[in-house]
Amino acid sequence: MRAITLPSFGDESVLTLSEEPTPHIGDDEVLVDVAAAGVNRADLMQRQGLYPPPKGESEIPGLEISGTIAAVGSKVSDWSVGDRVCALLAGGGYAEQVAVPAGQLLPVPAGMDLVEAAALPEVVCTVWSNIFMSAHLQPGELLLVHGGGSGIGTMAIQLGSAFGARVAVTAGSAEKLERCKELGAEILINYRDEDFVEVINEAGGANVILDVIGAKYLARNIDALALDGRLDIIGMQGGVKAELDISTLMAKRGAIMAMGLRARDRANKAAVVADVRRHVWPLIESGAVRPIIDRKLPLAQAGEAHRTLADSQHVGKVLLTT
Repeated sequence: MRAITLPSFGDESVLTLSEEPTPHIGDDEVLVDVAAAGVNRADLMQRQGLYPPPKGESEIPGLEISGTIAAVGSKVSDWSVGDRVCALLAGGGYAEQVAVPAGQLLPVPAGMDLVEAAALPEVVCTVWSNIFMSAHLQPGELLLVHGGGSGIGTMAIQLGSAFGARVAVTAGSAEKLERCKELGAEILINYRDEDFVEVINEAGGANVILDVIGAKYLARNIDALALDGRLDIIGMQGGVKAELDISTLMAKRGAIMAMGLRARDRANKAAVVADVRRHVWPLIESGAVRPIIDRKLPLAQAGEAHRTLADSQHVGKVLLTT
């Protein structure tokens, strides 16, 4: 099968299209013929040597795919050959075939194109597990989403709005902010010429902040929290180390959590996927929530896909098609 491999770490040029063996599947796994793979910033970090896959998982990049089941393990009873699926992965998605634990599969939503379904698993599971399962966002609360135009951001806006929260976003252009508004964001902040802390505090403070920046925004995020606010850090685009003023956090009665999906064990991922299927999939099938796709590129153009994310000129997801 064809796959994108990493013979070394570095810029986009290290992404290499090569022939790799068909993955072996375990008793509780399925083999999926991949139609498309979602591209995530975690993939860029892996390419740079900063985010290795968990021990025992594929070294091939790619954390989400869509496709058709080609084979099932002996202990798999809920899925059959030919089923149209999308899946959350620990790695291996930039390939024509991938082995997937059965608990990390989701059916392609009714009425959705198979390729477009690749835009769903990582962003939906990330947003749902962080904002709702961990930070317990409630109707009427204010959710601040940094990077509102990203794949994560466009999904967080829609899910926050769908469950009755008010949504504020930061983005770097008027065009991106307009797209965020169309998806349900109420408070639009251009971080290039506005102070998000000032704007959010004028609105009463954020009950939940979904942050992809990390260290650079730590102090400012805490300043923007409402009482009993929850800061959920899921990215490190602005660095990994920062000083924390504990007195400010205590005065806000705030909580900081930092978590990702990739390193969770299979049982934990399966629990997230099951919760997503129960609570989010009906919204997607009804059309209330949808994947926002910026562009689709062939697998051989993985380098171009990475440049697109690095330049932050996209809105929504970038997909690689096989």
